[in-house]
Amino acid sequence: MSLTIPDARRNASPYLYGREAASVARVLEAGQFGHTDLTAEFERRIAAYLGVPDVVAVSSGTAALHSALLATGIGLGDEVIVPSMTFCATVQAIRAVGAAPRFIDVDPATLCVTPQLVVDAVTDDTAAVLPVLFGGRAVDLSSLREDLAERGVVVIEDAAHAFGSHCGSEHVGADVTALTCFSFGPVKNLTCGQGGAVIPRTPEEAAAVRRLRMLGVTQSQSERAETTSYQVEGFGLRYQLSSINAAIGLAQFDHFDATVRSRRHLWRAYSDALDALEGVTLVDVDHTVPHLCQVRVLHRDHVFAHLRARNIGVGVHYPPNHLQPAFARWTRDLPATERVSREILSLPFHQHLTEADVHRVVTALGHALKATGGP
Repeated sequence: MSLTIPDARRNASPYLYGREAASVARVLEAGQFGHTDLTAEFERRIAAYLGVPDVVAVSSGTAALHSALLATGIGLGDEVIVPSMTFCATVQAIRAVGAAPRFIDVDPATLCVTPQLVVDAVTDDTAAVLPVLFGGRAVDLSSLREDLAERGVVVIEDAAHAFGSHCGSEHVGADVTALTCFSFGPVKNLTCGQGGAVIPRTPEEAAAVRRLRMLGVTQSQSERAETTSYQVEGFGLRYQLSSINAAIGLAQFDHFDATVRSRRHLWRAYSDALDALEGVTLVDVDHTVPHLCQVRVLHRDHVFAHLRARNIGVGVHYPPNHLQPAFARWTRDLPATERVSREILSLPFHQHLTEADVHRVVTALGHALKATGGP
Protein backbone atom coordinates (compact mmCIF):
# COMPACT_ATOMS: atom_id res chain seq x y z
CA MET A 1 0.00 0.00 0.00
CA SER A 2 1.44 3.37 -0.97
CA LEU A 3 1.14 6.29 1.42
CA THR A 4 0.55 9.87 0.37
CA ILE A 5 3.10 12.10 2.05
CA PRO A 6 1.39 15.19 3.49
CA ASP A 7 2.39 18.50 1.94
CA ALA A 8 1.24 22.13 2.09
CA ARG A 9 -2.38 21.04 1.63
CA ARG A 10 -2.30 19.94 5.28
CA ASN A 11 -2.07 22.53 8.03
CA ALA A 12 -0.59 20.03 10.47
CA SER A 13 0.29 16.35 10.37
CA PRO A 14 2.01 13.77 12.61
CA TYR A 15 5.53 12.76 11.59
CA LEU A 16 6.48 9.13 12.19
CA TYR A 17 10.05 7.88 12.37
CA GLY A 18 9.32 4.27 11.41
CA ARG A 19 9.28 2.32 14.68
CA GLU A 20 5.93 3.44 16.04
CA ALA A 21 3.89 0.66 14.38
CA ALA A 22 6.21 -2.08 15.60
CA SER A 23 6.15 -0.63 19.12
CA VAL A 24 2.35 -0.66 19.15
CA ALA A 25 2.30 -4.19 17.72
CA ARG A 26 4.41 -5.43 20.64
CA VAL A 27 1.90 -3.97 23.09
CA LEU A 28 -1.01 -5.57 21.22
CA GLU A 29 0.75 -8.93 21.23
CA ALA A 30 1.41 -8.66 24.98
CA GLY A 31 -2.30 -8.16 25.59
CA GLN A 32 -1.92 -5.43 28.23
CA PHE A 33 -3.27 -2.17 26.86
CA GLY A 34 -3.85 -0.10 30.01
CA HIS A 35 -1.40 1.62 32.32
CA THR A 36 1.64 -0.68 32.44
CA ASP A 37 5.38 -0.51 33.04
CA LEU A 38 5.65 1.04 29.57
CA THR A 39 3.66 4.04 30.78
CA ALA A 40 5.95 4.31 33.80
CA GLU A 41 8.98 4.16 31.50
CA PHE A 42 7.57 7.01 29.43
CA GLU A 43 7.14 9.05 32.62
CA ARG A 44 10.73 8.37 33.67
CA ARG A 45 12.13 9.32 30.27
CA ILE A 46 10.21 12.61 30.21
CA ALA A 47 11.25 13.42 33.78
CA ALA A 48 14.93 12.81 32.98
CA TYR A 49 14.72 14.98 29.86
CA LEU A 50 13.10 17.87 31.73
CA GLY A 51 15.29 17.49 34.80
CA VAL A 52 12.35 17.10 37.20
CA PRO A 53 11.73 14.54 39.95
CA ASP A 54 8.35 13.33 38.72
CA VAL A 55 5.98 13.27 35.74
CA VAL A 56 2.42 11.96 35.81
CA ALA A 57 1.22 10.85 32.39
CA VAL A 58 -2.48 11.17 31.58
CA SER A 59 -4.77 10.57 28.63
CA SER A 60 -4.69 14.08 27.10
CA GLY A 61 -3.61 17.66 27.58
CA THR A 62 -7.15 18.52 28.66
CA ALA A 63 -7.04 15.74 31.26
CA ALA A 64 -3.73 17.18 32.47
CA LEU A 65 -5.27 20.64 33.00
CA HIS A 66 -8.37 19.21 34.67
CA SER A 67 -6.28 17.00 36.97
CA ALA A 68 -3.91 19.83 37.91
CA LEU A 69 -6.82 22.11 38.81
CA LEU A 70 -8.44 19.37 40.91
CA ALA A 71 -5.15 18.43 42.61
CA THR A 72 -4.58 22.02 43.71
CA GLY A 73 -8.09 22.41 45.10
CA ILE A 74 -9.46 24.84 42.52
CA GLY A 75 -13.24 24.63 42.46
CA LEU A 76 -16.61 26.27 42.87
CA GLY A 77 -16.40 30.00 43.59
CA ASP A 78 -12.79 30.28 42.50
CA GLU A 79 -11.58 32.49 39.70
CA VAL A 80 -8.88 31.43 37.25
CA ILE A 81 -7.04 34.04 35.20
CA VAL A 82 -6.64 32.77 31.64
CA PRO A 83 -6.03 34.34 28.23
CA SER A 84 -8.95 34.27 25.86
CA MET A 85 -6.45 33.49 23.09
CA THR A 86 -6.24 29.72 23.51
CA PHE A 87 -8.00 26.54 22.43
CA CYS A 88 -11.35 26.14 24.17
CA ALA A 89 -10.04 23.05 26.02
CA THR A 90 -8.17 25.35 28.42
CA VAL A 91 -11.39 27.08 29.43
CA GLN A 92 -13.45 23.90 29.52
CA ALA A 93 -11.01 22.43 32.06
CA ILE A 94 -11.61 25.47 34.29
CA ARG A 95 -15.37 25.07 33.93
CA ALA A 96 -15.09 21.33 34.64
CA VAL A 97 -13.99 22.05 38.23
CA GLY A 98 -16.73 24.64 38.70
CA ALA A 99 -14.37 27.63 38.63
CA ALA A 100 -14.92 30.80 36.62
CA PRO A 101 -12.54 32.00 33.90
CA ARG A 102 -11.35 35.60 34.18
CA PHE A 103 -10.26 36.31 30.64
CA ILE A 104 -7.30 38.58 30.04
CA ASP A 105 -5.64 40.12 27.02
CA VAL A 106 -2.38 39.11 25.36
CA ASP A 107 0.67 40.86 23.96
CA PRO A 108 -0.09 41.10 20.21
CA ALA A 109 3.57 40.37 19.37
CA THR A 110 3.64 37.01 21.15
CA LEU A 111 -0.04 36.07 21.65
CA CYS A 112 0.93 35.34 25.28
CA VAL A 113 0.09 37.01 28.57
CA THR A 114 2.57 39.30 30.32
CA PRO A 115 3.22 39.79 34.05
CA GLN A 116 1.55 43.20 33.93
CA LEU A 117 -1.60 41.83 32.30
CA VAL A 118 -1.78 39.18 35.04
CA VAL A 119 -1.21 41.68 37.86
CA ASP A 120 -3.93 43.94 36.52
CA ALA A 121 -6.43 41.05 36.52
CA VAL A 122 -5.86 39.58 39.99
CA THR A 123 -8.81 39.96 42.38
CA ASP A 124 -9.64 38.68 45.86
CA ASP A 125 -11.38 35.71 44.20
CA THR A 126 -8.36 34.68 42.11
CA ALA A 127 -7.23 31.17 43.01
CA ALA A 128 -5.09 30.34 39.97
CA VAL A 129 -3.32 31.84 36.98
CA LEU A 130 -3.29 29.69 33.87
CA PRO A 131 -0.86 31.14 31.30
CA VAL A 132 -0.89 29.58 27.84
CA LEU A 133 2.50 29.01 26.21
CA PHE A 134 1.18 29.87 22.78
CA GLY A 135 3.01 28.41 19.80
CA GLY A 136 5.72 27.03 22.09
CA ARG A 137 6.82 30.32 23.68
CA ALA A 138 7.62 30.24 27.40
CA VAL A 139 5.79 32.70 29.65
CA ASP A 140 8.04 34.02 32.41
CA LEU A 141 6.00 35.01 35.46
CA SER A 142 8.93 34.70 37.87
CA SER A 143 8.61 38.36 38.87
CA LEU A 144 5.12 37.62 40.22
CA ARG A 145 5.63 34.26 41.85
CA GLU A 146 6.35 35.55 45.37
CA ASP A 147 3.37 37.89 45.36
CA LEU A 148 1.06 35.23 43.91
CA ALA A 149 2.25 32.70 46.47
CA GLU A 150 1.54 35.14 49.31
CA ARG A 151 -2.00 35.53 47.96
CA GLY A 152 -2.41 31.76 47.74
CA VAL A 153 -2.64 31.88 43.95
CA VAL A 154 -1.32 28.80 42.15
CA VAL A 155 0.26 28.95 38.68
CA ILE A 156 -0.71 26.15 36.28
CA GLU A 157 0.93 26.37 32.86
CA ASP A 158 -0.91 25.25 29.74
CA ALA A 159 2.19 24.11 27.89
CA ALA A 160 0.31 22.05 25.29
CA HIS A 161 2.38 23.69 22.53
CA ALA A 162 5.68 23.89 24.39
CA PHE A 163 7.25 20.51 25.07
CA GLY A 164 11.01 20.90 24.51
CA SER A 165 11.02 24.70 24.75
CA HIS A 166 13.09 26.56 27.32
CA CYS A 167 12.43 29.33 29.83
CA GLY A 168 15.87 30.82 30.33
CA SER A 169 18.31 27.98 30.92
CA GLU A 170 15.65 25.48 32.04
CA HIS A 171 13.18 23.41 30.09
CA VAL A 172 9.56 24.46 30.28
CA GLY A 173 8.22 22.27 33.08
CA ALA A 174 11.26 22.58 35.32
CA ASP A 175 9.94 25.56 37.32
CA VAL A 176 9.26 24.16 40.79
CA THR A 177 6.85 27.00 41.61
CA ALA A 178 4.31 26.04 38.93
CA LEU A 179 2.49 22.96 37.73
CA THR A 180 3.00 22.43 34.02
CA CYS A 181 0.60 20.58 31.73
CA PHE A 182 1.75 19.12 28.42
CA SER A 183 -0.21 17.65 25.53
CA PHE A 184 1.10 14.76 23.45
CA GLY A 185 -1.78 14.86 20.98
CA PRO A 186 -1.67 13.92 17.30
CA VAL A 187 0.17 16.98 15.94
CA LYS A 188 2.14 18.12 18.97
CA ASN A 189 5.94 18.40 19.01
CA LEU A 190 6.04 15.00 20.73
CA THR A 191 3.06 12.79 19.98
CA CYS A 192 1.69 9.73 21.73
CA GLY A 193 -1.22 9.65 19.30
CA GLN A 194 -3.15 11.00 22.27
CA GLY A 195 -1.79 11.82 25.70
CA GLY A 196 -0.66 14.41 28.18
CA ALA A 197 1.28 14.90 31.39
CA VAL A 198 1.28 16.93 34.58
CA ILE A 199 4.57 18.11 36.07
CA PRO A 200 3.74 18.45 39.78
CA ARG A 201 5.49 20.71 42.27
CA THR A 202 5.47 18.28 45.18
CA PRO A 203 5.20 14.55 45.89
CA GLU A 204 1.75 15.23 47.37
CA GLU A 205 0.53 16.77 44.11
CA ALA A 206 1.99 13.87 42.16
CA ALA A 207 0.13 11.40 44.39
CA ALA A 208 -3.09 13.39 44.02
CA VAL A 209 -2.91 13.38 40.21
CA ARG A 210 -2.11 9.66 40.19
CA ARG A 211 -5.22 8.96 42.27
CA LEU A 212 -7.33 11.19 40.07
CA ARG A 213 -6.21 9.55 36.84
CA MET A 214 -7.20 6.09 38.06
CA LEU A 215 -10.71 6.63 39.46
CA GLY A 216 -9.42 7.41 42.94
CA VAL A 217 -7.81 3.99 43.33
CA THR A 218 -4.52 4.14 45.22
CA GLN A 219 -2.97 0.81 44.17
CA SER A 220 -1.26 0.35 40.81
CA GLN A 221 -2.46 -2.25 38.32
CA SER A 222 0.32 -4.66 39.29
CA GLU A 223 -0.46 -4.20 43.00
CA ARG A 224 -4.18 -4.85 42.43
CA ALA A 225 -3.39 -8.07 40.60
CA GLU A 226 -1.77 -9.49 43.75
CA THR A 227 -4.64 -8.86 46.15
CA THR A 228 -8.34 -9.54 46.53
CA SER A 229 -9.29 -5.91 47.06
CA TYR A 230 -8.27 -2.33 46.43
CA GLN A 231 -8.98 1.05 47.98
CA VAL A 232 -10.79 4.05 46.49
CA GLU A 233 -9.75 7.17 48.39
CA GLY A 234 -11.80 9.83 46.63
CA PHE A 235 -13.05 11.26 43.39
CA GLY A 236 -11.30 10.13 40.24
CA LEU A 237 -11.56 9.71 36.50
CA ARG A 238 -10.23 7.29 33.92
CA TYR A 239 -7.39 9.52 32.76
CA GLN A 240 -4.44 7.14 32.62
CA LEU A 241 -2.13 7.01 29.58
CA SER A 242 -2.49 3.63 27.87
CA SER A 243 0.55 1.51 27.08
CA ILE A 244 -0.40 1.76 23.39
CA ASN A 245 -0.01 5.53 23.53
CA ALA A 246 3.10 5.28 25.70
CA ALA A 247 4.68 2.99 23.10
CA ILE A 248 4.12 5.61 20.38
CA GLY A 249 5.52 8.31 22.66
CA LEU A 250 8.66 6.35 23.48
CA ALA A 251 9.32 5.63 19.79
CA GLN A 252 8.89 9.33 19.07
CA PHE A 253 11.02 10.41 22.00
CA ASP A 254 14.01 8.46 20.70
CA HIS A 255 14.10 10.96 17.83
CA PHE A 256 13.08 14.11 19.63
CA ASP A 257 16.39 15.88 18.98
CA ALA A 258 15.72 15.45 15.26
CA THR A 259 12.19 16.80 15.76
CA VAL A 260 13.59 19.92 17.43
CA ARG A 261 16.09 20.53 14.61
CA SER A 262 13.47 19.95 11.92
CA ARG A 263 10.83 22.24 13.40
CA ARG A 264 13.32 25.03 14.04
CA HIS A 265 14.72 24.74 10.52
CA LEU A 266 11.23 24.86 9.02
CA TRP A 267 10.26 27.93 11.05
CA ARG A 268 13.45 29.77 10.04
CA ALA A 269 12.79 28.89 6.39
CA TYR A 270 9.38 30.54 6.72
CA SER A 271 10.90 33.52 8.52
CA ASP A 272 13.45 34.09 5.75
CA ALA A 273 10.90 33.67 2.96
CA LEU A 274 8.35 35.97 4.59
CA ASP A 275 10.89 38.81 4.78
CA ALA A 276 10.16 39.55 1.13
CA LEU A 277 6.45 40.18 1.75
CA GLU A 278 4.91 43.47 2.80
CA GLY A 279 1.79 43.54 4.94
CA VAL A 280 2.71 40.39 6.88
CA THR A 281 3.70 40.25 10.57
CA LEU A 282 5.27 36.98 11.68
CA VAL A 283 4.50 35.92 15.26
CA ASP A 284 7.98 35.29 16.63
CA VAL A 285 8.56 31.89 18.23
CA ASP A 286 12.29 31.71 17.52
CA HIS A 287 14.41 30.15 20.29
CA THR A 288 11.58 27.71 21.08
CA VAL A 289 10.50 24.38 19.68
CA PRO A 290 7.91 25.93 17.34
CA HIS A 291 4.48 24.35 17.30
CA LEU A 292 2.89 26.84 14.90
CA CYS A 293 3.93 29.30 12.22
CA GLN A 294 1.52 32.22 12.45
CA VAL A 295 1.28 35.50 10.64
CA ARG A 296 -0.96 38.52 11.04
CA VAL A 297 -2.51 39.98 7.91
CA LEU A 298 -5.25 42.43 7.06
CA HIS A 299 -8.39 41.07 5.38
CA ARG A 300 -7.60 37.70 7.01
CA ASP A 301 -10.86 35.98 6.15
CA HIS A 302 -10.46 36.84 2.46
CA VAL A 303 -6.80 35.76 2.48
CA PHE A 304 -7.81 32.52 4.19
CA ALA A 305 -10.48 31.76 1.55
CA HIS A 306 -8.09 32.64 -1.30
CA LEU A 307 -5.41 30.25 -0.01
CA ARG A 308 -7.79 27.40 0.82
CA ALA A 309 -9.18 27.62 -2.70
CA ARG A 310 -5.63 27.03 -3.94
CA ASN A 311 -5.04 23.97 -1.73
CA ILE A 312 -2.89 25.77 0.84
CA GLY A 313 -3.81 24.34 4.23
CA VAL A 314 -4.02 27.49 6.30
CA GLY A 315 -5.86 27.53 9.61
CA VAL A 316 -6.78 29.86 12.46
CA HIS A 317 -5.53 29.30 16.02
CA TYR A 318 -7.79 30.31 17.70
CA PRO A 319 -11.13 32.13 17.75
CA PRO A 320 -11.16 34.02 21.09
CA ASN A 321 -13.03 32.32 23.90
CA HIS A 322 -14.50 35.40 25.56
CA LEU A 323 -16.68 35.82 22.45
CA GLN A 324 -17.88 32.21 22.43
CA PRO A 325 -21.54 31.57 23.37
CA ALA A 326 -20.52 28.99 25.98
CA PHE A 327 -18.49 31.57 27.88
CA ALA A 328 -20.62 34.68 27.29
CA ARG A 329 -21.19 35.08 31.03
CA TRP A 330 -17.51 35.99 31.47
CA THR A 331 -17.08 38.24 28.44
CA ARG A 332 -14.81 41.26 28.97
CA ASP A 333 -13.38 43.98 26.76
CA LEU A 334 -10.11 42.58 25.38
CA PRO A 335 -9.06 44.92 22.56
CA ALA A 336 -5.70 43.36 21.69
CA THR A 337 -7.14 39.85 21.56
CA GLU A 338 -10.06 40.95 19.41
CA ARG A 339 -7.76 42.78 17.00
CA VAL A 340 -5.26 39.96 16.54
CA SER A 341 -8.03 37.36 16.34
CA ARG A 342 -9.19 39.07 13.14
CA GLU A 343 -5.66 38.95 11.70
CA ILE A 344 -3.99 35.69 12.73
CA LEU A 345 -3.42 32.99 10.15
CA SER A 346 -1.62 29.70 10.74
CA LEU A 347 0.49 28.58 7.80
CA PRO A 348 1.02 24.86 7.05
CA PHE A 349 3.58 23.65 9.59
CA HIS A 350 4.67 20.04 9.94
CA GLN A 351 7.83 18.01 9.42
CA HIS A 352 6.79 16.59 6.07
CA LEU A 353 7.17 20.03 4.47
CA THR A 354 10.17 20.87 2.32
CA GLU A 355 11.70 24.27 1.68
CA ALA A 356 10.03 24.14 -1.74
CA ASP A 357 6.68 23.75 0.06
CA VAL A 358 7.50 26.76 2.22
CA HIS A 359 8.25 28.91 -0.81
CA ARG A 360 5.06 27.73 -2.49
CA VAL A 361 3.04 28.77 0.56
CA VAL A 362 4.73 32.16 0.85
CA THR A 363 4.35 32.85 -2.88
CA ALA A 364 0.65 31.98 -2.67
CA LEU A 365 0.31 34.22 0.36
CA GLY A 366 1.85 37.11 -1.58
CA HIS A 367 -0.66 36.58 -4.39
CA ALA A 368 -3.51 36.38 -1.87
CA LEU A 369 -2.49 39.68 -0.28
CA LYS A 370 -2.49 41.43 -3.64
CA ALA A 371 -5.79 39.87 -4.64
CA THR A 372 -7.47 40.98 -1.42
CA GLY A 373 -6.24 44.57 -1.35
CA GLY A 374 -2.92 44.15 0.46
CA PRO A 375 0.40 45.76 -0.45
